[in-house]
Amino acid sequence: MTAGHVFHRSTSAIQPVATRGEGIYLFDSSGRRYIDACGGAAVSCLGHGNRAVIAAVTEQVERLEYIHTGFFTTEASEELAARIAGMSPGSLDRVWFTGSGSEAIEAALKLARQYHLERDDSGRRHVIARRLSYHGNTLGALAAGGSAWRRKPYDPLLIDVSLIDPCFHYRFAESGESPEEYGRRAAHALEQEIVRLGSETVMAFVAETVVGATAGAVPPVPGYLKRVRDICDRHGVLMILDEVMCGSGRTGTFLSCEQDGVVPDIVTLGKGLGAGYQPIGAVVCTSQVYDAVAEGSGALKHGQTYNAHPVGCAAALAVQQVISEGGLLDRVQDTGQQLAERLVARFGDHPHVGDIRGRGLLQAMELVEDRASKAPFDSALKLHQRAKEDAFSRGLLIYPSGGTVDGRSGDHILLAPPYNVTADELGAIVDLLAETVDAVLPS
Repeated sequence: MTAGHVFHRSTSAIQPVATRGEGIYLFDSSGRRYIDACGGAAVSCLGHGNRAVIAAVTEQVERLEYIHTGFFTTEASEELAARIAGMSPGSLDRVWFTGSGSEAIEAALKLARQYHLERDDSGRRHVIARRLSYHGNTLGALAAGGSAWRRKPYDPLLIDVSLIDPCFHYRFAESGESPEEYGRRAAHALEQEIVRLGSETVMAFVAETVVGATAGAVPPVPGYLKRVRDICDRHGVLMILDEVMCGSGRTGTFLSCEQDGVVPDIVTLGKGLGAGYQPIGAVVCTSQVYDAVAEGSGALKHGQTYNAHPVGCAAALAVQQVISEGGLLDRVQDTGQQLAERLVARFGDHPHVGDIRGRGLLQAMELVEDRASKAPFDSALKLHQRAKEDAFSRGLLIYPSGGTVDGRSGDHILLAPPYNVTADELGAIVDLLAETVDAVLPS
């Protein structure tokens, strides 16, 4: 193709043209095949070309392509909301639909602020979040995120958010500190910050249940989120969990926090909710949060043109039906364990693989210069970018990132294959990844 008018992510890169997808594979205009081992950005949870979802999208477009939610609701949005509420734990039973995960975080922050206003608690204005987190690229979401290199260019535009250390045992635990001991200390950091700010001024704590892109599939240590839940309750702070990447079944339960035994006040969804067949995100809140608005002003002071888009909702509803009818959540747990075991078997003794971690089909490897000290490679080497390029040349799509250690240094490789990935496909992914690791890391 000749140069066109698209403003691409990189103005210097010349990317091949993707023309079709089939299962775990993508094909470009030259006919070359790629194994999509990361679902783009942990999005394509059913792979590509699922006929049931395509049929649902087509049928919805033929019947009704768009309405504004100020005038109408739709069967698709009502049915999808009912399904999400039925799959969510506790009293998480009201759903606000958005067009993306970033938009969901924006809406969640506004909802948290309005919740306190409805309760005549207008002094609650502070948000606490964690370093090495990612919540999206809109300004509110970016402010709540802890990715240093993403934030830096826009710092003057961002609201003030307090950032505490993440729950990241491999990087932040002290020598000899057990996961449980470390979890208590990590949770205590939240309480310290609430007290420092003044508990009557804090409106919400925002965290990814399993940290995705910025730190590389970091799950919470046992007990951490339960302690966070208790701290938030004692101080009247809303607990917002970002499950845009790790939710919607990616880790083997509809919400990943189910595995930690906690129910947040608000949770955000995206990516795997619609599996890429249409853009969609969601904010799910408890009946308590909803009732504060319903019994107060009666309207969330927020809204966007494509809220609850009928085609997006129809696509997501079909995706969730396919997952349920195929028993794919159980399969994610099984194949996630298989992937973790394959990674450990192949890379567990590698001198430059410091940690292999994850939950379900969200798995990552952290690359280090020295295993004993956990020292990262020089960031100037851009190992994560070199790994992406090398894997791509071999027909493998992976999702690496830099800044794993402190937002500037450190490298990891993230894998997020579809929920219906086969054992043979897992084997091919690990084999090709091994070739990439051998090519880009020192021997």
